[in-house]
Amino acid sequence: MNAPHPPKVAGIDSTVPAPAHTVAPASLAPGVPAAATGPGALLQDRLAGWVSDLTTLHELTERLVRTDTLADALNELLRAGAALVGARRGLVVLEPADGLAPRGTVGLGLGPSDLGHLETVPRGALPYGDLLDPPAGRPGGVAEIVRPDLFAEDGLDPRHREVAARLGYAASYALRLSTDTAGRLGAAVWVYDEPAEPTERQRHLVGLYIRYATEHLARLLEVEHTRACMTTIAEELLPSRLPRVSGVQLAARHRTGPRGGGDWYDALPLPDAALGLAVGSVTGSGPSAIAAMGRLRASLRAYAVMEGEDPVAVLSDLELLLRLTEPARSATALFAFCEPALRKITLAGAGHSPPLLIGERRTEFAETSVSAPLGMLACWEAPSVEIEAEPGETVLLYTDGLLHRTGDPADRAFARLHAAAAGLPRTKRRDPEAVVDHVLRTVLPDGLDEADSEEDVVLLAARFE
Repeated sequence: MNAPHPPKVAGIDSTVPAPAHTVAPASLAPGVPAAATGPGALLQDRLAGWVSDLTTLHELTERLVRTDTLADALNELLRAGAALVGARRGLVVLEPADGLAPRGTVGLGLGPSDLGHLETVPRGALPYGDLLDPPAGRPGGVAEIVRPDLFAEDGLDPRHREVAARLGYAASYALRLSTDTAGRLGAAVWVYDEPAEPTERQRHLVGLYIRYATEHLARLLEVEHTRACMTTIAEELLPSRLPRVSGVQLAARHRTGPRGGGDWYDALPLPDAALGLAVGSVTGSGPSAIAAMGRLRASLRAYAVMEGEDPVAVLSDLELLLRLTEPARSATALFAFCEPALRKITLAGAGHSPPLLIGERRTEFAETSVSAPLGMLACWEAPSVEIEAEPGETVLLYTDGLLHRTGDPADRAFARLHAAAAGLPRTKRRDPEAVVDHVLRTVLPDGLDEADSEEDVVLLAARFE
């Protein structure tokens, strides 16, 4: 590979339609009329090339715009760019100038170990180094870097030479991901197995594509940043850790949608060695729902400390607060006052699904009174229910998002939840962490628990000793 090679011109990959005619023929074949080489034929040839180029760009940008996640968009950008410049492999380095969006490197035909080898090359010697760190005297930086024959270059960094030989590439072409509106997002690089470089036409096409792709990536990065912020805010409004209370073990799981939702849970120690457990859901999604969830949870904690032994009074106060302060919003909630020493639970619910009792001899939904959600009635009040758990039994509280994410009708979703709990292996029944994980994965298989969904999911398990 170190032997000299005459540079060759990289061709557009066959997966992308190429113009049928882009250059006028040098000479006529026998029998071809002379008129075929006149100005009209040359114009038709150029028009055909332009139409083909536009068709290629349209198809590639259509495929790109159909991507709705950052990972899919980066992979599509690499595949399309490789086809346009006639390469097989490449990588995208994300380094947004604002420092807010996520950073990282994605490869095409380059695995994690290959990317790791590249990271050992001094930054300034990398194929894209000057795109992200403008050289002295050029504050605006450069838009592209063409290196048609690395091993013929004078002064090639020894480590870069070693890595290029290991990975088997001899040339590279790099473009900065940057526009006036999006700013600098990073760089895209494609590498060739042998000395090569894209033609002027290929560079023009990939430049147009990259400008469009950069704007698309900027939108997805903004979505990712917003999603991360919403998730962080929602998580910060939920308990950072569950309390340690004698006689009971706790575990919780929370899955939020891409826009952030209003599902929440809480567990707080109360006077006389009691424990308050709560789950709830606020209507809507996004920042307003998250803020409302935070206010509702904080209010319930205050009411629980003052009158937690009476769950009906706690939810009545919460109903009044919601109706006076946020009349356009409704919420569901379930509050349980637990006395671990007696394994006694007094609970009340407002429009919420019933808890599930999971034990060695029974798996059943607790019978709770039917009530409208908070904010739906002029005055909310429903009788509380008392449950006595047996030693080793787990009480599972959850939000409706667990049922809605299944996509099944309500009766089938409840049946799925019951079957998941009933099928819990005995070895896992002693650990509430194992209980919530098993239920979550069984009710929402094949990654549905982690997939993007408008529905939040909350599970809160309490195992009584």
